[in-house]
Amino acid sequence: MAAVARLLPLLLLPLGWVRPGACTDPPGGGWLAGTVPEEPRCTVERADASLTYSLFLQRFAFSRPVILGGVTDNSAFRALCTREKLLAAFGPFPVRLSTANTYSYRKVDVPFQEYVEHLLKPQDPARLGSGSGSGVPFHWHGPGFSEVIFGRKRWFLYPPDQTPHFHPNETTLAWLQHTYPTLPPAQRPLECTLHPGEVLYFPDRWWHATLNLDTSVFISTFLG
Repeated sequence: MAAVARLLPLLLLPLGWVRPGACTDPPGGGWLAGTVPEEPRCTVERADASLTYSLFLQRFAFSRPVILGGVTDNSAFRALCTREKLLAAFGPFPVRLSTANTYSYRKVDVPFQEYVEHLLKPQDPARLGSGSGSGVPFHWHGPGFSEVIFGRKRWFLYPPDQTPHFHPNETTLAWLQHTYPTLPPAQRPLECTLHPGEVLYFPDRWWHATLNLDTSVFISTFLG
């Protein structure tokens, strides 16, 4: 826990690292919007730039997630992450695809351009994939931050003492469609959709699953 307290100032500081002039990105960075809906009501607390470091430690760092808004200007990074810019910079480079799933360890290397132009498409609920409807099944690790650059990313979170009901080889989209509706209100997760420019913090060992509502570009930083 002490390590988290020492590292948090280092992670919060870069959130406002540049403030360039307005850029002329294509809408959505050229990435495709999806049709997966947002949750009816966000149940993750939100905070803005008025949240002090000491209050963050007191209220959130070790106890619950929070969405931080207005604490970052990622315009410079955003300008580099449009579809056109990423293809131009990394098109021929190989990327390693993995399901990020407990029981699926197969890795596939493909050129980034092939991935974007041929494999980046809406998710089939029966299999893991990429694009709108894709995501990562429930898992946990150390605390971390996640910021959305393009698109929207829906999060589902449970505290360490509340193991979610899920099959580790099932997609998050399938879980949302089949398992989520059967859960009593007391067994439902905290949930919220992260929009561009928002940062989600989650504490140590919190269960979480993600669902990309659109083709999304995001940054995650994990502690420990």
